[in-house]
Amino acid sequence: MTIYTGFVGTYTKQDGKGIHTFELDTEKAELLHAAVAAEVNNSTYITISENEQFLYAVEKGGKGGGLAAFSIQNGKLHKLNDVLDSEGVPCHVSLNKSGTRAFTAQYHTGTAEMYSINAETGELIDLLDVATHEGTGPNPDRQEKAHTHFFGMTKDERFVVAVDLGTDEIITYEMAGEDLLKKAVFKTAPGAGPRHIVFHPAECIAYVMTELSNEVLVLELNEQDGTFTQLAAHKTIPADFEENSQGSAIRMSSDGRFIYAGNRGHNSIAVFETAEDGRRIQLVEIVSTKGDWPRDFDLDPTEMFLIVAHEKTHNVVLFNREVKTGRLTPANSEVTVPEGVCVTFLKGN
Repeated sequence: MTIYTGFVGTYTKQDGKGIHTFELDTEKAELLHAAVAAEVNNSTYITISENEQFLYAVEKGGKGGGLAAFSIQNGKLHKLNDVLDSEGVPCHVSLNKSGTRAFTAQYHTGTAEMYSINAETGELIDLLDVATHEGTGPNPDRQEKAHTHFFGMTKDERFVVAVDLGTDEIITYEMAGEDLLKKAVFKTAPGAGPRHIVFHPAECIAYVMTELSNEVLVLELNEQDGTFTQLAAHKTIPADFEENSQGSAIRMSSDGRFIYAGNRGHNSIAVFETAEDGRRIQLVEIVSTKGDWPRDFDLDPTEMFLIVAHEKTHNVVLFNREVKTGRLTPANSEVTVPEGVCVTFLKGN
């Protein structure tokens, strides 16, 4: 029996406690044992260190918010410390591979921030630098100011990339010791509202999920200067769907063949297959997620399954994934996790 441990970051507005856990039995294709892993105020995004010894969660508190650090022991979380020195509450957190830096995106303050970490103990040390975005977009309700939604490294770790929904920008930074230096700015189509970005594992290609226009943008990254060039844009919902829908997460299979893009409102995941070294993508299918407001999803360590967390229906749903075609089919298994926003897995079992 092969069982993997998953974690879900949640809101804490209703019944969510911050960080919940569940198990995936890959032989039975079944989700099991949903429970509270740690109570953290509005821990809507979480990430696990490369060595799988530590988990970092965004947290509301202090001046506004920041990060909490946990050690992982036999799948259980033990709090190490927190640093709550940010003016705003982060909505996204990522790490560098060595585990010495954490990067957060603050939606409400429009900032991208960098923390230092003791890689040996896993403890957070300090908030090192804050990059402040400025600007607006054409959508008066959602783009009245900067709204940073993602901050993470390129695959070679030469640059850190921020995605700003409010200003329709993807901003490339370089780390210079304890400072963030702006290197380049890419502008999407006005009103696109870019949200998250993933990078092709082998090519200099990136894929951006837009929240407001429900598209996947295909971009080419110049690894020398950090600039982006757009190659294509593809809708993630049917052309005749006229109700409210907002793009959510975007994930990519480790072989670089398939992209998965979430739609809240249409309540679906669009599956794309890549071609021409990732420079071209083609829609395979759009699949119902079996819940309301699919905020995030992830592939399990075997990549034979995809797991979706729904914020409004409080269910985490399991899908079988066909590795050769990328297609998804319901596994008819789910667990209850209130207000789910982020999903991630321990790769070891």
